[in-house]
Amino acid sequence: MGEASPMFIPTFNHSLYIEARPDRLSADGGGVLLREVLEQSCIIEWLIAHLVDTRAQDQIDYPLAELLRTVLVLYGQGWRDQDDADALRFDPALRLAISEAAGTAALDEGHHLPSQPTLSRLLEMLSQPANLRVLQNAVAEMAGRRLRAMRRGHRLRQVTIDIDGLPIEVHGNQPKAAYNGHYHQQMYHLIVASSAETGDMLDARLRAGNAHTAEGALDFVLDLVSRVEMTLCQVALVRMDAGFPGEPLLAGLEANRTPYVARIKTNNALDRLAAPHLGRPAGRPPAEPRIWFHEKSYAAGAWSGERRVVLVVLERPGELLLDHFWLLTNIDAQTLSGEELLALYRERGTAEGHMGELMDVLAPALSASSRARWPHASDAFARNEALLLLHLLAYEVLHSGRCVMQKITRTGWSLRRFRERVLKVGARVVLHARRATLVVAETAAPSWRQFCQGLKGLAWNTA
Repeated sequence: MGEASPMFIPTFNHSLYIEARPDRLSADGGGVLLREVLEQSCIIEWLIAHLVDTRAQDQIDYPLAELLRTVLVLYGQGWRDQDDADALRFDPALRLAISEAAGTAALDEGHHLPSQPTLSRLLEMLSQPANLRVLQNAVAEMAGRRLRAMRRGHRLRQVTIDIDGLPIEVHGNQPKAAYNGHYHQQMYHLIVASSAETGDMLDARLRAGNAHTAEGALDFVLDLVSRVEMTLCQVALVRMDAGFPGEPLLAGLEANRTPYVARIKTNNALDRLAAPHLGRPAGRPPAEPRIWFHEKSYAAGAWSGERRVVLVVLERPGELLLDHFWLLTNIDAQTLSGEELLALYRERGTAEGHMGELMDVLAPALSASSRARWPHASDAFARNEALLLLHLLAYEVLHSGRCVMQKITRTGWSLRRFRERVLKVGARVVLHARRATLVVAETAAPSWRQFCQGLKGLAWNTA
């Protein structure tokens, strides 16, 4: 057999030939690690037990488990477009990571990744109301399973739930997308819940692009608090920015005995309350900027009564006037002083960093088109929400892997570093008798050994 003809010879090195060969090569060897996370956590089994499979069972080619693994592994590996599934259908590492078949059967001619139309039908099924509810629960369920596995079955004593609005820019004629004057773009305005302490995404809802920051927050937050206290912790504390505090949400949290801390927007009444404390003290200011805390009670016009507010006055270097803002809480001063309250609120920055990772690394693309010709088709807005929740669940799978590497190496890992160092690994599949061997790049071997050692050390059976 003669040598293969080169595809091309680069101009910078005429001794370098580029060839294509029928070897079983893959750039996504780390897909099998994501499959191992899914298997150890049993989250796919949990999903199958709760989802309603509306397909005609005698006409399906792919079990529901394979379809769910496909979207989660592809999103985790950075393939965010459903059309990518067609180009990757015969990728050997991904076929091994996704298939239900044992041995080398996953690489048989009839076993390949689902096509884009098949994944579209999966999305249609997941966007039905009952299945959307399951996806919403699955995100916090995955977070709880990982935390309990890392703590030998024990929940945390307290978890802070960070509630925030998050813009997702959209293109084309997406239902309920709208121009938002605050963000200056055509978008959806999500409401997202995360946890700064643990790095988890806990839940999200898709909202119209021009939705107010607090729209739908009451039902979203109270429902999530209930679920988080069953799966992650004993007590949930809610932390939110100035767009959320309103009488319905505050009263709901207080009736539920849920502690909260929030920043509130200033107004004329608060300015008058702050005025006596905004004078700069006499004398030369010290080298280090100062912060003062003043305890007050305040009742906004729409509130049912007075609540504890803390005036935070800050001295900024090079500025003549003192800066100030207000924090609102239902935690008493004996339990949490003004200084401790500010430290707690400032941890919101960590939560915002995790949301940034979601948008940067997972980069949800919400672009479901109309399917009016389908019988009983859900609307495109519901399918976009299903897409969003699948991306959050993929984030949780990636985050679980990241936490394994952080624990075993005792260093910090970003999601991007975890994907590029551990998951996006060149690999070759070698078949021998009934055994398939995945040969990975030698440079990846140390990280893979650490990952497998760390994953094995988690008590998933107690989660």
